[in-house]
Amino acid sequence: MRDEGNEAQGGVSVDNVWSGQWVVDRLGIRLAGAGAGGVGADGDGADGGAELRELLGLALRRNPKRAHLLVSNVLGKHVPQRPATVHGAGVRLGRRVRELLGDEVAARAVVLGYAETATGLGHSVADGLAVAPYLHSTRRPVPGVATVGGFEEEHSHATSHLLLPEDPGFLAATGQGPLVLVDDEFSTGRTVLNTIAALHRRFPRDHYVVVALVDMRSPEDRARLDAFAADLGARVDVVAAAAGAVHLPDDVLERGAELVAAHDSAADDRKAAAAIPYAAAANRKAVTDDRKDATATAPGAVRVDLGWPAGLPDGGRHGFAPAHRIRLEAALPAMATRLAAALGASPGATAAPRPLRRVLVLGFEELMYAPLRIAEALDELLDGVEVRYSTTTRSPVLAVDDPGYAIRTRLTFPAHDDPADDPDDGPAPRYAYNVAPGADPGRRFDAVVAVVDSTADTPALHAPDGLLAAVSAHTDRLVLAVVPSYRPQTPPTPRTVPERQAPPMHQPPYE
Repeated sequence: MRDEGNEAQGGVSVDNVWSGQWVVDRLGIRLAGAGAGGVGADGDGADGGAELRELLGLALRRNPKRAHLLVSNVLGKHVPQRPATVHGAGVRLGRRVRELLGDEVAARAVVLGYAETATGLGHSVADGLAVAPYLHSTRRPVPGVATVGGFEEEHSHATSHLLLPEDPGFLAATGQGPLVLVDDEFSTGRTVLNTIAALHRRFPRDHYVVVALVDMRSPEDRARLDAFAADLGARVDVVAAAAGAVHLPDDVLERGAELVAAHDSAADDRKAAAAIPYAAAANRKAVTDDRKDATATAPGAVRVDLGWPAGLPDGGRHGFAPAHRIRLEAALPAMATRLAAALGASPGATAAPRPLRRVLVLGFEELMYAPLRIAEALDELLDGVEVRYSTTTRSPVLAVDDPGYAIRTRLTFPAHDDPADDPDDGPAPRYAYNVAPGADPGRRFDAVVAVVDSTADTPALHAPDGLLAAVSAHTDRLVLAVVPSYRPQTPPTPRTVPERQAPPMHQPPYE
């Protein structure tokens, strides 16, 4: 239930150590909040710095363009978090956007989220708006689905984004309203500029709203966006949960690279991901429509049929309407009941060998929203159990098992969905952070529910070096739930207005 558990909800651990202090002490990076000192001012910006530390931790990564990583505590990607906290953060932002636009204009808006980290956040923002359809970018090409656009994310580990709506007219509807772009952080604004510039050439409109958990732009970045909007002849608003700035020493890239090299080795990840060469070949062979050879479950894992509603999209890769959300929410209680039974924690079930204390629902890369809502429903069902939620990722980040560092542990395993970035010499590595407990046994999860889509339910997932094997080494019970990958109609049925339906949304008691 939501009020259980004794771990900190924000970036301060139970040891009262901020999860960015390790990086600050070694690199001199500082976060400044938008308090009395103003954005970008020296110091912590009064209370703004404390607010940012609640939302963010810091980590280091192997990236020649940007050594540090702002690790969100409310995104549900790298840090396991209470599902209501994750969903509520996005819903609140969506409600602010609806207040900004007004009901009439909001009813004509379209929400676009960024892969991979903000796919779930974008969904949640759309939930807060309640009346807007949703689409997220993707890095997974889908055969038979035409690309209507794309753009580049300059500082990301994987930079190319595709837009694959089922309806080719999704972004070009008549009576165009604002386009709401959602990302986890607004750092320099270059990604947003790239996106708006690319989309405006094909789907011009006069209003854009940028939504992020944190707005960390410098004054120069803010001026650049203002000038861009003026040149475009469009209005660009920004809505964020918190604002501030990151102060970086001049030599941060060099010093960051040295720190990463001292604590990690890129070769280790490649070696781990390619340890069993047959996994890549088996994975590629298994990516078929019927997936008959992917039905076996890894030893120790229990496969559960969620009872996913027929024809319901698994997320926003091809578009997700408010009516889809209504169908999903109606089905969630039954899904949670099935999972609870598999965990041995359903009402009336026989006693499990070891009572559940902590359960993690682990989503899969871009598949963030469905696992999030499933985790939220499971949290509401299980009494006295702390349910957390996070997802796997493509992004390589240094792990340091220290309370003052945001990424305490890292599991590495081969990609298992035949991704476009697979090299010729084997599957690309993927990661699950803060799933293993590390040196602190109190962080251990008694059970893990891995949620993947059917495209990713391949032999590589179940291989001895796969995700399930990596997770099973750190938990007592492992459950696998597979969401059917949605395949758009062929040929698509174009609509001039995205499907909308706006019955009252369930209003959970977000704080």
